[in-house]
Amino acid sequence: MDKKKVSMVEIAKLSGVSIATVSRILNKNGRYSPETEKKVMDIINKYDYKVNLSAKSLRTSKTQSIGIIVPDITNEFFAKIIRSVENCLLQKGYTLFVCDSNENGEIEERHISSLAAKDVDGIIYISTKPDVKKIYDEHKIPVVYIDRRPENAGTLIISDNENGGFLATQELIKSGCKRIAMLRDFHDYSTVLHRYKGYIDAHKKYGIKIIDRLTVKSEVNYFSAHEAVLKLIKDGIPFDGIFCNNDLMAIGALHAVRESKLKVPKDVKIVGFDGTYLSEICDPPLTTIAQNTDLLGEKSVEALLNLIKHEKNDNQVYVIPVELKKRISTK
Repeated sequence: MDKKKVSMVEIAKLSGVSIATVSRILNKNGRYSPETEKKVMDIINKYDYKVNLSAKSLRTSKTQSIGIIVPDITNEFFAKIIRSVENCLLQKGYTLFVCDSNENGEIEERHISSLAAKDVDGIIYISTKPDVKKIYDEHKIPVVYIDRRPENAGTLIISDNENGGFLATQELIKSGCKRIAMLRDFHDYSTVLHRYKGYIDAHKKYGIKIIDRLTVKSEVNYFSAHEAVLKLIKDGIPFDGIFCNNDLMAIGALHAVRESKLKVPKDVKIVGFDGTYLSEICDPPLTTIAQNTDLLGEKSVEALLNLIKHEKNDNQVYVIPVELKKRISTK
């Protein structure tokens, strides 16, 4: 039999089961035994059967496609989330459209319109917007928001940023730091505000005075962080620890400190955030707060497919734990 022409009807005949059973197995809808599934899948694999997605879309009004919008695909943290999402979706028979907003709200709007025009079944979205109510109102597409928490986000998957900020600052305090700078994004995203709250709470718990001049806002990149720390040093503002909004900023801070003839961790201790590969291989390796990108991706897919299946927004918030990775930069 020609592999290219085999149909679901023929798969059913060869397997000795009904067409409905083949359909349930292909769509993973249950109500079949493991033995039946193996028998059908053996035939499917033998003839390299592929579901006709165009025909399926016409029957079900589903395209088996999902869109994901991220602020910066060159950022390792976001790239790892994309990979996790795609791996999960492939197992479910979905394709993924990846959109990079470059932290630009107008570009996000274009991506949303484009994804809606493609009739995607849902969107996974890391938003720069403070409020996202009109997206669902206008397009009626199920959306799961991850990482950041805009107003009117229904289903939300976020890391425990507040605890992460606390753990990072506590690590610096327990390592002997008394004047801790926080290098943060100048945007007031929920991630930034929650990490800052953790920074404040750790100071309060350990009775250490918060020095306003040590909270420094910058762009979230290596070069801006590098310049911000050089300016702190040039302005003669003393500090013995730095908590950075992400690992890339932490590496910029590290290099600025070393260029100023100070040593890490002897003179200044540094903690980053995200748990990226770069934090492990820089010199010295950085202590960081690791986010679980695998779980962020898996949970976002699970939540979105549940929304698609039930056609409702359940307004749930899932908080993913973070972990302190202690390395040489705070020893």
